[in-house]
Amino acid sequence: GGLTSFQALCTSLAARVGSGNLAGVALAIGAGGPGAVFWMWVTAIIGMATSFAECSLAQLYKEKDGKGQFRGGPAWYMARGLGMRWMGVLFSIFLLIAYGLIFNTVQANSVAHALRFAFNCPEWLTGGALALLTLLTIVTGLKGVARLMQWLVPLMALLWVSTSVMVCAIHIDEVPNVIVTIFQSAFGWREAASGALGYTLSQALTAGFQRGMFSNEAGMGSTPNAAAAAASWPPHPAAQGIVQMIGVFTVTIVICSASAM
Repeated sequence: GGLTSFQALCTSLAARVGSGNLAGVALAIGAGGPGAVFWMWVTAIIGMATSFAECSLAQLYKEKDGKGQFRGGPAWYMARGLGMRWMGVLFSIFLLIAYGLIFNTVQANSVAHALRFAFNCPEWLTGGALALLTLLTIVTGLKGVARLMQWLVPLMALLWVSTSVMVCAIHIDEVPNVIVTIFQSAFGWREAASGALGYTLSQALTAGFQRGMFSNEAGMGSTPNAAAAAASWPPHPAAQGIVQMIGVFTVTIVICSASAM
């Protein structure tokens, strides 16, 4: 059988949650000002619709392999839905390059730098430890990874959001000002008088959209692979699409907002 909907959600969240939700938010604010946070929220709304579509299609065109597990994703619905197998093969190659050589190095680099500055831990040691932990995780297979993620992902999300709530509680008087500043900076109301409206708005919008898409990965074709592995209930393709919409909301509206605060 396939994964449960919760396991599929946690597996996709494990791919989404990373440096884009933590360091990426700081970079977005640094590049586009506080208004970038608002545009990250906008990407979440758009991304929820995109994620619903791609994950519903993944459920619709999934296949069961020889081990009784479901397989699917963009490569499957490109081949079976559009009848363009070459496109599915090309997409798979690009996905392997993106996640095997680019995205994982970004996450590992963020962890290595954080540990080096905090504890003076050598980068090679951090990289080796991460590689070993990854190996021990993936050798357990898809179901082993999913079982680990269903415990690990809620725990790390809860710890991060709880820490943010504590910080906000300590500085509760500043929270209303922060929210007002986000909306003011998003549309450049303060800068309009100085003639810098166009530049400020474009910087906030660009930084917000870039980091927003990097944080929730909606439309990139990664999460449908996890969504396809689920034995969705109720047994309708749209059910898993709705579940994965929750993932986009969680990583951008909840976790990124917690980081911004």
